[in-house]
Amino acid sequence: MRIVQIIDSLEAGGAERMALNYANSLAEKISFSGLIATRKEGTLKDEIDSKVSYLFLDKKKKIDFRAVFRLRKYITKNKVDIIHAHSSSFFTAVLVKLTLPAIKIIWHDHYGTRAKESKKENRILILLSVFFSSIFVVNLQLEEWSKKNMKCSKVFFIPNFTTSETKTEKVTHLKGNDGKRIVFLANLKNPKNHISILKAFSELKLNEQGWSLHLIGRDYFDNYSNEIKIYIKNYSLENDIYLYGAKNDVRYILSQASIGVLASTEEGFPVTLLEYGIEKLAVLSTSAGYCSIIIQDGINGLLFDPFSDEEIKSQLNKMTNDALFREKVSQNFRQSIMKNYSEEIVIKTLILAYTN
Repeated sequence: MRIVQIIDSLEAGGAERMALNYANSLAEKISFSGLIATRKEGTLKDEIDSKVSYLFLDKKKKIDFRAVFRLRKYITKNKVDIIHAHSSSFFTAVLVKLTLPAIKIIWHDHYGTRAKESKKENRILILLSVFFSSIFVVNLQLEEWSKKNMKCSKVFFIPNFTTSETKTEKVTHLKGNDGKRIVFLANLKNPKNHISILKAFSELKLNEQGWSLHLIGRDYFDNYSNEIKIYIKNYSLENDIYLYGAKNDVRYILSQASIGVLASTEEGFPVTLLEYGIEKLAVLSTSAGYCSIIIQDGINGLLFDPFSDEEIKSQLNKMTNDALFREKVSQNFRQSIMKNYSEEIVIKTLILAYTN
């Protein structure tokens, strides 16, 4: 098989991370594995395996014929069979298929919120889905939505995975006390719901117990991030809650923490949880999307309703107060990841889906 992954950017994000992971992993398994960024490059570019063929299209507008024909030339030259288009990159893939009818498009939906959206909100996607050979989804709600709404009958659930081996820089040193760091890995935007964790941290006065909270993710310098910064300032938490922005050395950052949190009101299948687990963090997670299947409450982590401030506070209190419990759930979660969401297992599932 000769397959190329297409994604709009290589900035740090869940869909972007998975496009990279697939390209890198498939490079060892198939005759040709490519990765294409259509609009923007980003921090993930540094993690592309040397065996992966990489192209940046530098797409400037919605319909950019220069970019389309550059992609067409690349596909023809490298005899690509399948375009694996992630998220909104399906539009570029369809434009290329109009010039190369034999090419197969597989569209991969990472957007958890779509499960609650209407057909009207997705009319262009649904219209163009007639050009898809298959659809891959990251949770069961999205699988149901696609089967109900899309003009493509083949829909497969493909779980996300994370790799246990990765090139790790050691640049970002977290502030705070060893053994008492909580990390929140998510870009600062809706629906990541950072403020709920800040409120719980503040109201429990965890800083007085030596705990610190570390927010890792891109800052868009908008109303969302301003609300976070104002809250930190108003409650005098500047020495307890830290913002780092987007970082490349995520694994090293996580290795310095004890607890990993995720509070999204909507989710697909967050790679973040898998990254927490691989680094042996105790996980406190929203129940949104596929999270409540990845995490079994009280066994390999703790879950909460992201709309319930009291539940978030109660679960955070439980997690921070019991070191033995943290050790138990972190061990259980890592074992679960290696059993169900390892690179080897998921790539086998992926290759099988490619051939269907």
